[in-house]
Amino acid sequence: MKRSLTSIVVAVAVLALLDGTAGAQPGHRQPAIALSPLGAIGTGERSFSLIARAAGVPPASLNRSLVLLSTKRAVEAVTPLSTRPSRETRYRVADPHLRFWLAFLGPHLPEIERGRGDLTLARLRASWLAWRGRAVEPVVRESLRRLPERLPAGTGAVGGYWTRNSDVEIDLVGADREPIAKTVTFVGSIKWQESRPFDVHDLGRLAQHRDRMPGAGADTPLLVVSRTGSTVDGLAALTPDDLLTAYRVG
Repeated sequence: MKRSLTSIVVAVAVLALLDGTAGAQPGHRQPAIALSPLGAIGTGERSFSLIARAAGVPPASLNRSLVLLSTKRAVEAVTPLSTRPSRETRYRVADPHLRFWLAFLGPHLPEIERGRGDLTLARLRASWLAWRGRAVEPVVRESLRRLPERLPAGTGAVGGYWTRNSDVEIDLVGADREPIAKTVTFVGSIKWQESRPFDVHDLGRLAQHRDRMPGAGADTPLLVVSRTGSTVDGLAALTPDDLLTAYRVG
């Protein structure tokens, strides 16, 4: 409960800051142009066009909003990591507490205030597994950056790869540098399910996407991070316990 209350306080503080109500002088309130785009990103929209459509704002206004959100470190802009330049920027809420708030709590405060928090909880339970699977991706990437000894030699950056229409999506990409790599050192998958481990079907899908990624090919090493391990022999696989070693001291 204490952690939940802390998350709510953090979310409210950030929203107030973006709205210009925190520290603003009377009569000098900043324009609240960032709230609607932030809400759109928080509910799952990631590309510029989809955020604009969900928020109902013109491109010029959205550009200003995204600059403000990035300056406040509320939103991160990421691009695909490969040997080819890309403009397919995606946006995500940087703070996990705020991300959770925007996805499950903020939009439904009226029903919570009416005493129908049970509806909010039911919605959360129905969407939790899918939301968690995507929310864990930046956490896994950051953990791998802290574990260079577990990655192929020459890895200096860890990111992901996707195309405009998302027909190719790779959760993990290792490279010598970013944002444009000279060498791709590995590609990988994140599988964060309750009971099903990474299997040969997942391996086949990953290999297909690897073959369509600039800078990667049949000889590019594969890496898997799975909550429940892997059933594929000879495949480099890390578990949550492996990731936790990145944060242990001594």
